[in-house]
Amino acid sequence: MAAPTPTKKAAPKAAAKPAAAKATAPKAPANGQTNKAVNIQPQINQQQHAPAPTQRFGTVSQRLPIGLDEPTRLSSVTMLNQLLADTITLRDMYKKHHWQVVGPTFYQLHLLYDKHYEEQAELVDTIAERIQILGGVAVAMAHDVAELSSIPRVPRDREEAPVQVSRLLEAHQIMLKNCHEYAKKADDAGDDGTNDLVVSQLMRTNELQVWFVAEHVVDSPLVRAQ
Repeated sequence: MAAPTPTKKAAPKAAAKPAAAKATAPKAPANGQTNKAVNIQPQINQQQHAPAPTQRFGTVSQRLPIGLDEPTRLSSVTMLNQLLADTITLRDMYKKHHWQVVGPTFYQLHLLYDKHYEEQAELVDTIAERIQILGGVAVAMAHDVAELSSIPRVPRDREEAPVQVSRLLEAHQIMLKNCHEYAKKADDAGDDGTNDLVVSQLMRTNELQVWFVAEHVVDSPLVRAQ
């Protein structure tokens, strides 16, 4: 009897080779754009070949429909720029005197001048914003302010406190005279917003500051009543 044919054992399966990592190609950017480094170099010196300005000083644009015609807005912008130049000048006068005041009333005036400086600075921003709302261009730079301001130029020297006070009172008076005139013109033209700004903020702030400053030059006895 023939010997049984031995069965062949199945060859062991080779261990599965780890799948090779697929090289992923970089995804193409959307919209067909190419991958380029962003240029972060500032584009400087553009003022040397600047195009025409977006708006000329002394004009009004038609951007904001606020119910006022162009002649009314132009008139109000002209008046407000005058008040702005004077307010900037008065603001800086207070800071100058704040730095330079001397004498027995140094502490009181030093603090008062700085308080009034801050209040005038708020008015500066309020006036400038009103000018922009009307479609105008607000005067801003020191040399332009100096040309436009109706307040006499203050000397660079340090002066006595009574002289400082007198200069401030003169500046306030100029400001308030303009406020009365411009408020009436704005009211007559129907520009209620400008009239309200001049009356409720500029006039009232300047009048209150006049009171606080003027009391420092009253010839009143300090110790013994006369």
